[in-house]
Amino acid sequence: MVMATKMEAIQAGRTSTKVMTMIQAINQGLRTMLEADETTILLGEDIGKNGGVFRATEGLQDDFGEERVVDTPLSESGIIGASVGLAVNGFKPVAEMQFMGFVYPAYDQIMTHVSRLRMKTMGRFSVPMVVRTPYGAGIRAPEIHSDSAEALFTHMPGIKVVCPSNPYDAKGLLIAAIEDPDPVIFMEPMRSYRATRGDVPEEKYTVEIGKGALLEEGTDLTVIAWGAMIPLAQKAAKAAAQLGIHCDVLDLRTLYPLDLDLIASSVQKTGRVVIVHEAQRTGGLGNDIISSINDTCFLHLRAPIGRVTGFDVPVPFFALEEHYLPTVKRITQQIESVYRF
Repeated sequence: MVMATKMEAIQAGRTSTKVMTMIQAINQGLRTMLEADETTILLGEDIGKNGGVFRATEGLQDDFGEERVVDTPLSESGIIGASVGLAVNGFKPVAEMQFMGFVYPAYDQIMTHVSRLRMKTMGRFSVPMVVRTPYGAGIRAPEIHSDSAEALFTHMPGIKVVCPSNPYDAKGLLIAAIEDPDPVIFMEPMRSYRATRGDVPEEKYTVEIGKGALLEEGTDLTVIAWGAMIPLAQKAAKAAAQLGIHCDVLDLRTLYPLDLDLIASSVQKTGRVVIVHEAQRTGGLGNDIISSINDTCFLHLRAPIGRVTGFDVPVPFFALEEHYLPTVKRITQQIESVYRF
């Protein structure tokens, strides 16, 4: 298994790469684990013959059979319940929720069993399962299809939450999540599925869960984001540079556990912070990030921490969703406001 970083592996010539979209990288990550580990099983609605609503599992049932890529009834609670049973009996189930807004019927199973079983059995059982869940607005989806509910799951001790922003991380984090001995919520930004392409090694490799990435380097301010907000944060950082404000841009990649060392290192250097997420402002993960910064960097701060988020309303219908989502303009304005404080 390739454990080196992307650039180290490519520069060393140890891996062949292919340009892929995020959805292609996810498909290849699933294929890689189905080939490498016969205990890996995929479960979900329409993931077999139809290849899933976004075609993330396209072709996998043809190649691995109906017992490895399982079309389930339309019951999210049943999918998660079956996955728990498989996980404690030696399998590595990967359950797909068609949209994050559909995960709520399975919330009871996740809260009472998935997150607690290792503790309740004093370590006798672990739950090595992954819940894949497309999330977020920006694709003109109907009601309840565009939620960004990561804070529900980062509040559950016992569950890891990851969220890639690019094809390379998507494959590496997915393989790491499937191989993890504990449950992982794997959030996939729908608007990023086919929006960008990137070099992805065709071999098996992992991206370490719990480690973020410094994407852009500056000295004046730290921008923290994840998932579909990363391209917007990078564009805003470039716009801010035209104003003479040079930003670190951090991609958290893992939302629980947070890479507190990366956050603290950047904030202690810059002294100013803007956090970007598309979930609602109240109760959002940004609040926990602010708390961690206050714990480790309070005396380094030169200005109050800024946030650019969704609003405290349900994600609106598609005609209004662009007004709900953070934009490059809003992020750039917040960067300038924090810097000029």
